[in-house]
Amino acid sequence: MSLLQSLECTACGKKYDPNQLIKLCECGKVLYPRYDLESAKETLSRDLSSRSSNIWRMHEIMPCTKDYRFTLGEGGTPLLELNDLNGINIIMKDEGLNPTGSFKARGLCAAVSRGIELGVKEFIIPTAGNAGAALAAYCARTGTKAHIYTPKDAPEMIIKEFEAYGAEITLVDGLITDAGKLVKAVCENKPWFDVSTLKEPYRVEGKKTMGLELAEQLNWALPDVIIYPTGGGTGIVGMMKAFDEMETLGMIGSKRPRMVSVQSSGCAPIVRAFDNKEKQATVWQDAETLAAGLRVPAAIGDYLILDAIYSTNGCAIAVEDQEIIDTMKLLAKQEGVFMASEAAATYVGLVKLVDQGWIDKGENVCLFGTGSGFTTPEMW
Repeated sequence: MSLLQSLECTACGKKYDPNQLIKLCECGKVLYPRYDLESAKETLSRDLSSRSSNIWRMHEIMPCTKDYRFTLGEGGTPLLELNDLNGINIIMKDEGLNPTGSFKARGLCAAVSRGIELGVKEFIIPTAGNAGAALAAYCARTGTKAHIYTPKDAPEMIIKEFEAYGAEITLVDGLITDAGKLVKAVCENKPWFDVSTLKEPYRVEGKKTMGLELAEQLNWALPDVIIYPTGGGTGIVGMMKAFDEMETLGMIGSKRPRMVSVQSSGCAPIVRAFDNKEKQATVWQDAETLAAGLRVPAAIGDYLILDAIYSTNGCAIAVEDQEIIDTMKLLAKQEGVFMASEAAATYVGLVKLVDQGWIDKGENVCLFGTGSGFTTPEMW
């Protein structure tokens, strides 16, 4: 069973019945699922050896009951040791081994599964590419319908992937924010469930499993630093949620990694807000970057991302597109790791922070390789 108790607003704290189909709080902010963690302690421990290796591994703190835990084998991705950099220990969680080649599979698996449990038959999403591929795959798996709105300059290979899964595709003249506006308008007249980033409560639950797995893989001791490529930011805030839940369950202690948000210099609203010590980010005008997953001018969860950075004494850093391209090729040749552009941005950020002395010799750093290089063929 799931021990889901309520949905709680991350801003005003208002609680909602989780058995209703809902997107945001009435105040317009993000909702998080909350669980009966005291009851979870009765069955959930550090010994998970008999459990599945997908995102439902710790099902007590996931939102679906048994009959609705759909899967394509997402989750359970490996930690790879990379060559140390100036005495700094580096590991990478290789999310490119998920179905459809990216970490998006985790979030969309959870969102589609819970949506179906609540009666949804058709889903809609604005996407730069990978999230749409994941939605299309899970809709195909479950016999539901995916409606995808994506910028017309999305990679051709990704669009063909949408088609292969049978999704309905609308190409948008503009950015993902423009696609989001169209999706919002469409949903006023269609009974389709919008699974936009953090505009519904369940994608974050799939993404938080990266944090659950990381703690388990490191024998319940978290790294000193986590470096994460940030567009919509569901992953970074999802992991923080996971760490808080695990601490309450007695699985980890109170120490948190310093959370680092990496963005492209052509679209860096979180970096700008951090540099200005702001709690929310303003819209980035004329966003432009070759890393499609980082081309998000405005994130509804900006306040959650920035809180994760501030509360852990982390930071936000911008990198150049050419640095990303060069690093993709470098890591492929020197490490045998074929990373997507967004994933490679984390290594660029690492090098910059090491050069600045922000990361000390002997510290343990985890990079999140959020996608495979196969998801960004235009970059090669």
